[in-house]
Amino acid sequence: MNMNFLDNLGLTSLSSENVYYSVIGNNLRETGKGDAFSVNSPINGMEVARFRNATPAQLEEVIQNAEAAFKQLRTIPAPLRGELVRRIGNFAREHKEDLAKVITLESGKIMPEALGEVQEWIDVCDFAVGLSRQLHGKTIVSERPGHRMMEQWQPLGLVAVITAFNFPMAVWAWNTMIGLVCGDSMVLKPSEKAPLCALACQSIVEKALETMPEIPKGVTSVIIGDREIGALIAQDKRFPLVSATGSTAMGRSVGETVGARLGRSLLELGGNNAMIVSETADLDLALRAIVFSAAGTAGQRCTTLRRLITHKSIQDDLVERLKKSYASLPIGDPTVAGSLVGPLIDQRSFDTMQNALNAAKEQGGEILFGGERVTEGVPDGGYYVRPAIVSIAHDAQVVHQETFAPILYVLTYSNIEEAIEIQNEVPQGLSSAIFTESMREAETFMSATGSDCGIANVNIGTSGAEIGGAFGGEKETGGGRESGSDAWKAYMRRTTNTINYGGELPLAQGIVFE
Repeated sequence: MNMNFLDNLGLTSLSSENVYYSVIGNNLRETGKGDAFSVNSPINGMEVARFRNATPAQLEEVIQNAEAAFKQLRTIPAPLRGELVRRIGNFAREHKEDLAKVITLESGKIMPEALGEVQEWIDVCDFAVGLSRQLHGKTIVSERPGHRMMEQWQPLGLVAVITAFNFPMAVWAWNTMIGLVCGDSMVLKPSEKAPLCALACQSIVEKALETMPEIPKGVTSVIIGDREIGALIAQDKRFPLVSATGSTAMGRSVGETVGARLGRSLLELGGNNAMIVSETADLDLALRAIVFSAAGTAGQRCTTLRRLITHKSIQDDLVERLKKSYASLPIGDPTVAGSLVGPLIDQRSFDTMQNALNAAKEQGGEILFGGERVTEGVPDGGYYVRPAIVSIAHDAQVVHQETFAPILYVLTYSNIEEAIEIQNEVPQGLSSAIFTESMREAETFMSATGSDCGIANVNIGTSGAEIGGAFGGEKETGGGRESGSDAWKAYMRRTTNTINYGGELPLAQGIVFE
């Protein structure tokens, strides 16, 4: 793979001997002082970069710089902060293909999906620019004569963003573009599997900052480190908000630590997403949605379809169609045009997938298709797999656990109430969908007695959310909301103001205290 795109983003000149800086922000340009590690591309296992983990002392330096930047940024009008984000979006447009290639190199996404992720960054920039003139509060009627009440939204402070490997740029952008217009300093701790993506993001921001000297340079920074750095961030009271994306186990640890100091956490965690396919469904439409939702990104999306709840009358027909579609999926090098399924991120992910398939068989399941490693027609050193279809009972233990790999469990139902009960019985609650031509079924699915997930779709798949809606889920998914709608409120603090413009001092609730 030609690596010129790293040069185009200014990344190869960061450090000598292929060892990159682990601490970047303001005037900071430092390699880590902790343990060394290598970044290997999932495409072929090739080493693409080396890093050293940052130390607690280096984290302290980042925090101090971010604090100084925040004190200045909060005084800058929000529309001017929006102008910075507009310019970031324009630079991302200019370097869209180079940025997508970094994603493909580190996460193994096929290029169309990687380009889509960068477009998501660009889209959220556009959203945030408009938002910078709409951080509206309220005017509230007071019960006291000569008084007025209002609400204001103020910048929150330092926000830490801890990201996962599968969406290394989009999730950062959801948080950082919104956080910047809200007046916050943003500190990114990326997955150790995708640190080059973090440096590429920072490079784009710095290009925009160079054009706006009135904005402090330390408003964004990157620190690359291990779990110790993540734990220290969660513990530090100077971060009023920690936004973390990853496994439920990771999120539980972050949430408990941040909660213990009465801070805020915004958690986007596991998804064990289901689709109900009714006997009235358009199966051609459903088939397309199932294949992309279940096999896209090699099953490594938090919104990946993992449970297919099919009406007993159409299950056999649908499964046969699925097997034919799965058999035709081009599996291979994600940099090659035409590949639709790239590699798993690493051997650990492959082993986890095989363990889940073995558990499914032990729990009464039957592998109907796929699951094996693909070695022909793919680069050596990568872990390529054929997406699996497994028939199994809905209450099998393995079905209630999220496996971050392309395994689709096929489940059966008789009526819509049973289907929704199966949909909701797992501990995760991110994304869900129903395919039906019945208005009653669709409305029931979206009602208070329907899907208990943060996302509930009708006649579209579980993955591929737009930035205009708030993204996130319930239960063990963490309850956080990022990106669109009013998700911006998570990055600000609210104050209620009471103004007395009269000449007397009446007390609320009619209290007399004289």
